[in-house]
Amino acid sequence: KEYIITASDGGTPRLTISPFYQRLLRTGTDDEQLTSFVKGKMDSALWLIRSIEQRRLTLYRVATQIVKLQQAFLEQGIKHLKPLTLKEVASKLGIHESTVSRATSNKYIQTPRGLFPLKFFFSSGVTGAGGENYSSHSIKNYLQELVEREDSLKPFSDQQMAGILKGKGIVISRRTVAKYREEIGIPPSYRRRRI
Repeated sequence: KEYIITASDGGTPRLTISPFYQRLLRTGTDDEQLTSFVKGKMDSALWLIRSIEQRRLTLYRVATQIVKLQQAFLEQGIKHLKPLTLKEVASKLGIHESTVSRATSNKYIQTPRGLFPLKFFFSSGVTGAGGENYSSHSIKNYLQELVEREDSLKPFSDQQMAGILKGKGIVISRRTVAKYREEIGIPPSYRRRRI
């Protein structure tokens, strides 16, 4: 399956240099100071236009790399989201990690799975017993499913959930289960118990 990346910048106005100033520089003027001033401003404007285009291209390249690396998630869902770091994407693109961070800040991507902030795709994770990688998001999804299917009279403790995940090949500590459980708003087992 191939995904097509397109930038949704239709609402963004295109910057151009005024034809009046372009003509003025081509034809020149008798006033050296005016010509020098206009040339300086023209150079600044061209630099700004090139910088904006470079930023747009960087965002496109980063999004393309994310889609390529997270294709399993796009096709099969949250359980297949892979751990990914800014550094990984930066090294594949030959740019600095901070450039990837700036490019993905406050940017979103519409996918077959919904709308996500680009930062969503960068998460830590663990390597499973079989060598598979699980992102923290996919582990949280497993925890959510466990809680939804548990017996409300005897809810799973954090240790029990760690054991169940270990059975699936996801080896994490009880403390990590507790941390992820709290992050997704699931109360501890004693508060989930229904009598």
